[in-house]
Amino acid sequence: MADKIMVIGLNEINFGYIEAYAKDGQLPFLKTLLEKNKLIETESEKEYHLLEPWIQWVTVQTGLNYDEHKVFRLGDITQRKDLKQLFEKVEEKGKKVGVVSPFNADNRLRQPSFFVPDPWTKTNPSGSSLLQNLSQAVSQMVNENAKSGFSFKSIMSILLALVVYVPFSRYGHYFNLVLKRKKPGFKAIILDSLLSDVFIHLVKNKKPDFSWLFLNSGAHIQHHYLFNSSVYDGELKNPEWYCPASHDPLLHILKEYDKILERVHKLNYKLIIITGLHQQPHKHMTFYWRLKEHAAFMKKIGIANHTRLLPRMSRDFLVEFANEKDAASAERVLNNYRAASDNLTMFAVDNRGASLFVELVYPNNIDDNFDIVSAEGTIISNFKQYVAFVAIKNGEHNGTGYVLSNMDLKLSPRIKLKELHHKLLEIA
Repeated sequence: MADKIMVIGLNEINFGYIEAYAKDGQLPFLKTLLEKNKLIETESEKEYHLLEPWIQWVTVQTGLNYDEHKVFRLGDITQRKDLKQLFEKVEEKGKKVGVVSPFNADNRLRQPSFFVPDPWTKTNPSGSSLLQNLSQAVSQMVNENAKSGFSFKSIMSILLALVVYVPFSRYGHYFNLVLKRKKPGFKAIILDSLLSDVFIHLVKNKKPDFSWLFLNSGAHIQHHYLFNSSVYDGELKNPEWYCPASHDPLLHILKEYDKILERVHKLNYKLIIITGLHQQPHKHMTFYWRLKEHAAFMKKIGIANHTRLLPRMSRDFLVEFANEKDAASAERVLNNYRAASDNLTMFAVDNRGASLFVELVYPNNIDDNFDIVSAEGTIISNFKQYVAFVAIKNGEHNGTGYVLSNMDLKLSPRIKLKELHHKLLEIA
């Protein structure tokens, strides 16, 4: 085995489900890996509101707990130049570093083999013009998914990436995935499959000493379709119109991961798989909604003086203002709106001075007669026209994560999450 290190982030994957599927003969590579190597548990934050992946992966990447790094929002890492990340530290050891889609990470490498940001963090990609265009295309497609408004440039960048980065032998696999693209979960599977092919191509050609691939589709599928898993033993069921009972998206993404891991294992790297945390079944039926046109809706409710508005994951968005006074005024407007039917809050707002991190938190169904009303009595009729249905929440966060490797990491069976940072730096 080579001295080179490869980290694969399978964000939030529940290894209890992996073990159940593997026992059933569904995941042959992971089954073998689990039989030959020790599964290690990681322990992260205690407070539930801190169990967000964009917080936990910053912990892995900096070696600091939340109370030490204080990075609370996705994308905030770009403003924290005081925090040195694992990637720069490894580079300072004289190693070549190549990274694809690291979660909430800033590109500060001086001479990266390659660096493709996650779709939500505004940092510069490093690599060929094709790789940079692909990065922008993936970001646009992920962030506009609820509206399906994909640009011609994004589509062409994806198609060109398929030609350049994907082996001809895998075209049949993509053809089958595309045929199933309308089934729940398959668009996400296509994305992780493409990111993996890009990563493998770059690793083979650039030969970095330390490489990192972060995959998020499994987290997305658990979050939205866990109730459909054949190994889920709870009582909640997704509506047939949402995900047919015969369809198991979680099994499909885990099969994809099983094949990806088998392929990267053949590259003869020291392989380390990390989940950060994991998801367990949600206990209620909760709907997720996302604004279609964020800026237009903000203007509709009287907030038009923001300097920048950035959609984030799912139902979240970031709004920046020229000063704290304007931000506070916008916060009051957003906090004032409630559902006319049941008086539940529509938005949750985190005020950070001159910027607001906003979540559309209304948890129930929204039909054509759904209105929202402000404390002053302003009514926004037919609110449904302003939102797109995202999903029904199936999975929720649990602070226990997992680590699995094809080598002995010489770690205790359960460790603090931040210890991974120091172990990775030690062996890199």
